[in-house]
Amino acid sequence: MTTSVSNGEISVLRARRTQALVQEPPRSGIYRTRHTLASRFAFLVICLAIVLSSLAYGTVHYWALGLFNLGGLTILFLWVVDGWQLGHLRVSRNLLQLPLLGALMVGLVQLLPLRGVGSTTGLAQTLSLDPYATRLVLVQLATLLIYFAATLVFTDTPHRLHLLVRTIMIFGFCLAIFGLTQSITSPTKVYWLRELNQSTAFGPFINRHHFAGYMELTIALPLGLLFAGAIDKEKRLLYLFVAGLMGIALVMTNSRGGIISLVAEILFFMIVTAVWRRADGDLPLKSSRLRIAAVRVGLGAALMVGLFVGVILLGGEVSLSRFIDTVNTDDPTTGRAHFWSVTLEMIKANPVIGTGLGAFGVIYTRYDSRNGLFRLEQAHNDYLQVLSDAGILGAALALFFVILLFRRAFVRTESRDDFRRGVALAALGGCFAVLVHSFFDFTLHTTSNALLFLILAAMATLNGRVEHVHRKRRRRKGQPSRPRPAKPSELNQSAASVV
Repeated sequence: MTTSVSNGEISVLRARRTQALVQEPPRSGIYRTRHTLASRFAFLVICLAIVLSSLAYGTVHYWALGLFNLGGLTILFLWVVDGWQLGHLRVSRNLLQLPLLGALMVGLVQLLPLRGVGSTTGLAQTLSLDPYATRLVLVQLATLLIYFAATLVFTDTPHRLHLLVRTIMIFGFCLAIFGLTQSITSPTKVYWLRELNQSTAFGPFINRHHFAGYMELTIALPLGLLFAGAIDKEKRLLYLFVAGLMGIALVMTNSRGGIISLVAEILFFMIVTAVWRRADGDLPLKSSRLRIAAVRVGLGAALMVGLFVGVILLGGEVSLSRFIDTVNTDDPTTGRAHFWSVTLEMIKANPVIGTGLGAFGVIYTRYDSRNGLFRLEQAHNDYLQVLSDAGILGAALALFFVILLFRRAFVRTESRDDFRRGVALAALGGCFAVLVHSFFDFTLHTTSNALLFLILAAMATLNGRVEHVHRKRRRRKGQPSRPRPAKPSELNQSAASVV
């Protein structure tokens, strides 16, 4: 007996069937994701933020920060629209977001008027000794969290992961060319127009150390993919050239912290890939491990020699002599030892909750053992400044972030997708280099560097949606084949009548 079905019921059946086909992971191992127009624009805003934040002097001025925050609000709006179109709001479960949320909570607590009257500094009775600066840091931190969370959500396919990797590498290559050209033709000006008196610029960055930190992040992608063996043979020379030019630009900054971090980054890739695990989780044979280790050591040595030769050809002996001259025989730390000793006194005075996010520049003069007139904006050591600004609570959150980052990233390096494994290793190597550089400078206080650091952290820990693995299944003899999904035309016919 045949019963007719109304058009409304046909539409409901068709929608349910389509939704099931979209959400079900196919047998090839590739997750099929529905992309709305809002999600495409949100991903585009993330890519544009990577480029524009560095071109705007690293986004350290108020006007640049305003545009950066506007981009974060745009992503929030597109995120809501995407959720409305899909019927649910997509949120990542990546635990790396928790330390950032915790830092926001610490900053909000610091704004509470809980400091005693006798211990007030005259600025405010809040726990933060500079509440205005703390508010600015909270806004910046919230915007960075939006970009980070959006990257985790909208980088949801292998194609988008490839696009993000190419965007960073191509832009890093172009930025290296721009920085080298400007350093040769106009070393004291930014964009050949803005003269700087109190700092040494390189590329679009006002501080050459921050440019070096940015190069540490961008060079990690071609280097990591090369060491991981995730690049086709015909493209390896191209990737090596791109990485070499970025490395030369980094060395030409004469940033000792940047050069130390670059060497540490190369050693990190050499060591990790020398004990590389196969996709099945087993270690290679002893002979294979020795051969792999020899190849990785040779590649690392070739990179070192290539960078040295490149610096000599572009900068001559002047570039090396300038680097040697930066090491003061009386104080090899160039004043950092004194900065760190003063910072330790600040930590002792405010061990639990800290002096307040962003309050370092105002409070430093109170603890300076010299004339007290020298204002220092940053501690030139991010680890000490985290303890100074946020106390033990902030340090615990930062430590949790780093441990979780390495743990999750190493899990992703065991993927069966070679490119995914390479990206996880490369992104983790870039984060490692910046963490080494943070012992000597404050490169993560530059918005563009902090943004790219978080994006690499997201790329290193993304889940299996970005993996592209084809699994071929052989059908056993005599076993019936599985029915294929119905076509839309067949679905309409079957929904028109129910037997």
